[in-house]
Amino acid sequence: MMQGDAMTTLRRRQFMAAAPAVLLGATMLPACSQVSDPESYESVAARIRRADASVGMDGSVLGQALSAELVRELVRFATLAPSSHNTQCWKFAQEDLGLTIGPDVSRRCPAVDPDDHHVFVTLGCAAENLALAALAHGLHAEARFDAVRSRIHVALSPTPAQGSPLFQAIPARQCTRGDYDGKPLSGNELKLLERTGTSNGVQVLLLTDRTAMERVLAYVIQGNTVQLADPAFVKELEAWIRFNRAAAVRTRDGLFSVCSGSPSIPTWLGDLAFGLLVNAKGENDKYARQLRSSAGIAVFVGDAADKTHWVEVGRAYERFALQATALGIRNAFLNQPVEVAAVRSPFAAALGLPGLRPDLVVRFGRGPTLPPSLRRPVNAVMV
Repeated sequence: MMQGDAMTTLRRRQFMAAAPAVLLGATMLPACSQVSDPESYESVAARIRRADASVGMDGSVLGQALSAELVRELVRFATLAPSSHNTQCWKFAQEDLGLTIGPDVSRRCPAVDPDDHHVFVTLGCAAENLALAALAHGLHAEARFDAVRSRIHVALSPTPAQGSPLFQAIPARQCTRGDYDGKPLSGNELKLLERTGTSNGVQVLLLTDRTAMERVLAYVIQGNTVQLADPAFVKELEAWIRFNRAAAVRTRDGLFSVCSGSPSIPTWLGDLAFGLLVNAKGENDKYARQLRSSAGIAVFVGDAADKTHWVEVGRAYERFALQATALGIRNAFLNQPVEVAAVRSPFAAALGLPGLRPDLVVRFGRGPTLPPSLRRPVNAVMV
């Protein structure tokens, strides 16, 4: 037997010997309330995602400078946007009477996102949240992408404070990576989602026909199979997984396993389980089940494949996701067909979009909530 095979066999035996006891203990953890601990996962999540918009200052009285307290609150709401692997690949800076949002290149994911497409979509999502939060605080936000500096400039000016269902949905929005109930949405709900997900330079295709959804699934499986055969992709993905509450609270980023319906387990066991149990067949079966439990699929497409349009795609998706949340509708990404370059063009052609680059693939439907993901402190993302 080759040395590598022997090591794999040893790891498998270690995992099989230890997993039952640890997994049994892990399944019992949710029954023990940790809310009283101020640094428990639940307490940290509650602080990060608190819904109040009051910071003791109405932005309509904006003078020569924004208060530090108001800036922190706007950034907190902005960081509740989604990001690939929950890397939170953004940096915020105060600039005169506004803010800038730029990429944090130290949090790039070159294996899954070699051209930083997801990074700039993420910045667009954050900009949309910031604009909605600013309006709730009495500020009009005018966002403009600076292609030279690769930054979003958000100019702020006084306006009457106005909350909205989308703003109120920001703390509750999540990518719900679980099974949905399979029930269709109403025509009015679909029209509302389509309207909020469409903007200048961005269109959204809503697919609810089961035959069309199965065609998309075929590309999801094709892309996922390619990704899981790539050691660099697998290594990068595992690096962003947090297998237990302690690890998630320590970093406040990444993909907490419980948020995807998996148990909370020790990191050493998670490393063994990931290497031995995460494979194309199992993941493809999971995605097939999840897609078939969904009410439909949304595909976001920008008019051009450049950073300006990627930012706008992010803003359009975030409005879609917030509107869905306001309606009690869950959503989650199935981006494999747009992440694998060899799959992307055939996928576009199958959608009737030759020559365009599909940007995001999102399944949606009604289902249970899962634990919310965490975010890093505001001072960690301010420069």
